Order: sequence, then structure tokens, then C-alpha cells
Amino acid sequence: MYQPTDLKKGVIVQLDGKPYRVVEYNQKVMGRGGSIVNVRLKNLVDGSVVPKTFKGQDKIEPAEVTTQTVQYLYNDGATYYFMNPESFDQFELPVDLVDESKGYLKEGDPVGLQFFNGRVINVELPKNLFLKVTYTEDVVRGDTTSSVLKDATLETGLVVKVPAFIKTGDVISVDTASGEYRERKK
Repeated sequence: MYQPTDLKKGVIVQLDGKPYRVVEYNQKVMGRGGSIVNVRLKNLVDGSVVPKTFKGQDKIEPAEVTTQTVQYLYNDGATYYFMNPESFDQFELPVDLVDESKGYLKEGDPVGLQFFNGRVINVELPKNLFLKVTYTEDVVRGDTTSSVLKDATLETGLVVKVPAFIKTGDVISVDTASGEYRERKK
């Protein structure tokens, strides 16, 4: 069982028999009265987001979620296709289930599929991914301060803010949780 203070962003819990992922976490300490935890929970079955408040003594049930490593194959616009490289089982996921992850998916890359009661509920990405910059504006000569950020389009179509010194063709690391640039690959 989880305590309310165990609920950090990304933790998966079970409420009313459904799996939820914590997408926002805020704790208020009330002096001697303990603390109140406000969270926003995303239903991993239907995608809805609900606010929920827990008090200090509440018990929250963890969701029985299993993860299977699979390989991303391709998508046809409406459906994303994955395959387990050991058993060759294939999984077809609708675009709305892959939604937040689609900007990071590259053909052939390994990802995790999370299952709840035998059903795929989530695509789990690695914390950081290396992606190639396919287009970015050239920096104006002399404008090389590191605080200047510009847009860069990556090989998956994702657009991220990068420092001015990044050029088309560079491979950069992107934090999949925040969608932010981390570093250029050496």
C-alpha cells in the first residue's frame, strides 16, 4: 500500500479497479494536522485526467502492472505496431494510447509496453533518447551566447528547443519526461 506522500509523478496506482498514473503532485503541510496531497491522475484505460486529494493517513493501492520490452515496428497513422523480439507476438495500439510517446518513437527502437489485467495501457519510454536533428536554423554569426534557444526538428518529427550551437545533423539527447534538450552526443 502507498501512503499519499509516496505518490510522485509517474507512479501507477489503482482506484476503483482502474489503473491511474500520477501526472501532477502537490503536497501541503498543515502544521500539526499532517499534510494533504493533491494529485492529478490520468486514467490509463480511457485517458481521462481527474484531480484527487488524499489526507495523510489514506492508503492507496498500487496497480498490478507488468512491463514487456518490445520493438517499435511502424505506424500507419491510426495504429502503431510493436513486436516482442523473443516471442514474436505483435501488438497493435491505437494512436490515442501512444499519444504522448509518438514524438520519440523511432523504427526498431526498444520500448516497454505496460499491461494491466492482460491489456496494454501505456508505452514506457527510456528516460533519455538520442535523436538526430533533421532541421534547425543556422545561428547568426556573433550570436553565440549559450542562453539563446532555437527550434530543432528531430528525425521523429518532434520539435524541441536547443542551444544556438546545435546544427542540422547533430545527434542530441532528449529527456522523454519533459521533452527538453539535455546534451549533444560526443
